[in-house]
Amino acid sequence: MAKFAFFKGEFVPIEQANVNIRTHAFNYGTGVFGGIRGYWNADARQLYLFRAHDHYRRFLHSCRMLLINLPYTAEELVRLTVELIRREEYREDCYCRPLAYKADAAIDVRLHDLADDFALFVEPFGRYIKKEEGARVMVSSWRRVDDNAIPARGKVTGAYVNSALAKSEAVLAGFDDAIVLTHEGHVSEGSAMNLFMVRDGVLITPPVTENILEGITRRTVMELARRELDLPVEVRPIDRTELYLADELFFCGTGAQVAAVIEVDHRPIGEGTMGPITRRLRALYFDVVRGNVPAYRERWCTPVW
Repeated sequence: MAKFAFFKGEFVPIEQANVNIRTHAFNYGTGVFGGIRGYWNADARQLYLFRAHDHYRRFLHSCRMLLINLPYTAEELVRLTVELIRREEYREDCYCRPLAYKADAAIDVRLHDLADDFALFVEPFGRYIKKEEGARVMVSSWRRVDDNAIPARGKVTGAYVNSALAKSEAVLAGFDDAIVLTHEGHVSEGSAMNLFMVRDGVLITPPVTENILEGITRRTVMELARRELDLPVEVRPIDRTELYLADELFFCGTGAQVAAVIEVDHRPIGEGTMGPITRRLRALYFDVVRGNVPAYRERWCTPVW
């Protein structure tokens, strides 16, 4: 468990990093968050933060959507994160959770003229999806939030009620996770992760206009597929029944990493096991995030020690 947090502008024991129950963000979901993984490389004796600068740039974009103004640049936030991990003395895989939120104790639904604050904690973390090698999922009865209602491309805390409804519906029905559709009936993403489909050797993913999170892992997978595996990548709408006909299917995200989906709505995907393209991408992804590929280590991996 975490021992420290960055809270109210300083590093404090985690027990002191508490908010009042009247805090605006607690009452109305007026906050944003991020998720950054740190990967321990035992051979190099190094902990690497994966694409931390990109994560914090997106974090600050999410802040802009909610009129949250922080006194930090993305580079300063990366430095704070590295310092917090050093204080924790982590030499294992971990997960960093930055939060920005409306901090006033105000009973008033608005975004303007409210105090903003920032907090950060880091803790050891393993798998988010327990069955990364073969998840069984359902298409949720809940629809993805629409950009004109709550901006799905931002990580808005209150919007993740949508994800929670879909995830719990699936798990309580005996599945591992859910796929969520847009109001138009196109595939959007998983409960809290992006989605890729393989058909006839082509990697296909929904566009950002399908109310998906603009995923950093999604961008990573697309680049690795094109550059390293010479795979064609298509960004286009996906219909629900296309999922049933896919050769392969997988989720991706900071939490999910690269997780194979082997069944949708009780229909096996391909042979009902992790497919060869998913397997190759997954192996390459883990090599990259642990700093084992020099070209990407220089671009994407921030060393902590």
